[in-house]
This record gives sequence, structure tokens and C-alpha cells, in this order.
Amino acid sequence: MSKNNVFILSIALVICMLIAAGAYRYKYRAQETVLVTGLGEQEFTSDLIVWRGWIIAQDTSAEAGYKTLETSKQKVLEYISSKGIEPENVVFMFVNVNKTFEPIYSNGNYIGQRFTGYELRQEFTVESTDVETVENISREISSLIAQGVQMEAWQPDYYYSKLDELKLELIEKATADARQRAQKIAKEAGSRLKKLKNARMGVFQITGANTNEEFSAGGNFNTSSKNKKARITMRLEYNLK
Repeated sequence: MSKNNVFILSIALVICMLIAAGAYRYKYRAQETVLVTGLGEQEFTSDLIVWRGWIIAQDTSAEAGYKTLETSKQKVLEYISSKGIEPENVVFMFVNVNKTFEPIYSNGNYIGQRFTGYELRQEFTVESTDVETVENISREISSLIAQGVQMEAWQPDYYYSKLDELKLELIEKATADARQRAQKIAKEAGSRLKKLKNARMGVFQITGANTNEEFSAGGNFNTSSKNKKARITMRLEYNLK
């Protein structure tokens, strides 16, 4: 091999070694960070309840149905007020009016339908911070039915009026938890934390307390449980020194 070839190979070897060393240093620098996830969670009790129901009237004429509906409405208001909930906490929506029909058969064959009258439905909503009282009202609607009130109702929904404050507290808890984890990892690696490089908040989740309710990728917001658990994660990336 000629001296020129040896010289060229030597130069090429040096260049390769420099490139490899640079790549190693870049990789080392790229790994001089720690990425951790912190958790903040807290159980709480709802302080706002919303209960929805419908009063129903059926009659051969819409006018008679309206009168029956108005009588039922007054009974509902009196009943709720007697339990200690102010009338302004009860809101009645507009009245839906639908015609009703019954099928007609001849020799077992369907031949049409016959008009039978009207069904009127009016939704009402009870919203109050007196959670226990409205809960009891929702469980005792049989007393209204006994008075001739035809009605349907859903189970109450439960909310929390200080949710924004709670969310900030959980972010603080999750951030502190993440930093503590990062400090422990850095200590075990013989390093220390430098400034925060990146921070990302996870999805805010509210589930029923003491349940196996699953988390949702888009966030969960439980309204069916009075006792709840809020949860949030913070993902932090720190530089190391």
C-alpha cells in the first residue's frame, strides 16, 4: 500500500473517530434529563344537587290536560316547599303536547289507528345546596303519586361548586409529587436537578369515591355519586447537572 493511501486511510479513521465521539457526547447530553409523572388526588363531597323530573297529564282534550297539569304542578311545589326547599329553587320548563293514538285491528290484521287524546309533559328541575333534603325528596315521590300526580323522575346529579379551586390544589400536589420523584431519581443517579425543561398537565378525572370507575382518555366527570374523587397528573421534565 502506498504512503498516500495510508495517509488517506489515517485521515478517514480520525474523522470517523471524531464523528463517533461527537455522536456519543450528543447522546449523553440528550440523556441529561429526567422525565417523571406526579399524581394529585383528593376525595370530596358534593355541595350542589340537581334533581329532574316530569309531570304528566293525559286527557281527551288539550285544555283539560293543561288543567290537570297545573293542578299537579301546584302539588309538586307545595310538597317541595313543605320539605324546606324554597320555590325559587324549582324551575318548570315549557309544556310538550303530543297527540296519542291506539292501533286498530280487524281479524288480527292491523288496519290503522284511532285518535285517543293528548299527553302533556312538563319538565321541572330542583337545584339546591341542601343536598340531603333534595335527596330525601327524590326518594319520597310516592307521596305525590298518592295525591294523584302522574310523574317520572331521574336520580339526582351531584356537583361541586369549588371545582376550580380544587383543580388548582391538585395541580400543586401533582407538581410537588413529580418534583419529589425527580429528585429521588437524580440522587440515585448521582446528579442534581437543574431548571424545569418542560411541564404538561394530564387529563382531569372525577370518579365516584370507592368505585372501580374507569378513567377516560378525554376526562371523566362523574355526576351520579355524591362522594367523589378528583385526580390529575403532571408530567415534568428536568435538566440534570
